[in-house]
Amino acid sequence: MEKRILKWGILGTGRIAGVMATALKVVENSELYAVGSRSEQKAHEFATQYKIPKAYGTYEALVSDPDVDIIYIATPHNLHLENALLAMNKGKHVLCEKPLAVNEKEVRQLIEKAAEKKVFLMEALWSRFLPRIIKVKELVDSGELGDIRMLTAAFCFKSLHRPEQRHFNIDLCGGTILDIGIYNIFLSYLILGKPQEISSMAVLNNQGADTTSSYTFMYPNEVLAIMHSSFLVDAPVAAEIHGTKATLMLDDRWFNVGSVRVKYPEGAKEDVYKFDVKANGYEYEAQEAVNCILAGKIQSDLWSWNNSLELVCIMDSTRSACGIIYPKHDY
Repeated sequence: MEKRILKWGILGTGRIAGVMATALKVVENSELYAVGSRSEQKAHEFATQYKIPKAYGTYEALVSDPDVDIIYIATPHNLHLENALLAMNKGKHVLCEKPLAVNEKEVRQLIEKAAEKKVFLMEALWSRFLPRIIKVKELVDSGELGDIRMLTAAFCFKSLHRPEQRHFNIDLCGGTILDIGIYNIFLSYLILGKPQEISSMAVLNNQGADTTSSYTFMYPNEVLAIMHSSFLVDAPVAAEIHGTKATLMLDDRWFNVGSVRVKYPEGAKEDVYKFDVKANGYEYEAQEAVNCILAGKIQSDLWSWNNSLELVCIMDSTRSACGIIYPKHDY
């Protein structure tokens, strides 16, 4: 593996950009070098807060900096295609916040561009790289739970966004499925693969964005994944994987850092697995990107281009069954 320091640029200065800026401080072979915003003032404020050497008042200036190796796309998902293409056309590697893009067509465009430019591209689906979720996958694959019979997952919270903001604005690809439902769908895909059948329904606002959604996936051998997401209610954010030998439980914001509980029948025993993190958990996806680039890879084995493509196809089908259309993206 090549030994050098990769210089990161963060494109965008919103909340998630700050989360990644904090995480990058503990990522090996990395330097948080530059930030770009559409506002010169915001770029300099962000750079001052996180002690970043370079600040740019346009995205174009950021990606044109010859010293920047990799760009983290931290903008809302309706802008991911545009922003990631901008970076890759300048020869930059890209770690793009989830979802990689809003539909299959756009994800394919990004994959084709990465292949053409021979640059690294990965969807920043941070949960995939957390020690907690790595352990879940290990336990399932080892047969510790037996044959999986059912998976349940929920992600709900009462959003304070106004109708014109991204949670509810259809022109910004608002709605729960792409924003928070993606975590539920990701878990079902990671554990059970592509579903044979998708059944979904949603409450839509007057713009056509889903404010609450419920979706159930059918798999071979009569296995079900039952999931829901909402911006209207505060409810337990938990997931469970039920097998013939044991049940695995992810409590307390299951997609986040935390522990794993495995409960065996009739109170025989309960195993609890706990994990430490260096920063906030986002360092793991960034470290994966760095390791891949230094190894000469343009995609990750843990979360490949095909994984992102299959995930967005499942989300497309889930949205379609609910009648959700993004006018500026779904042609």
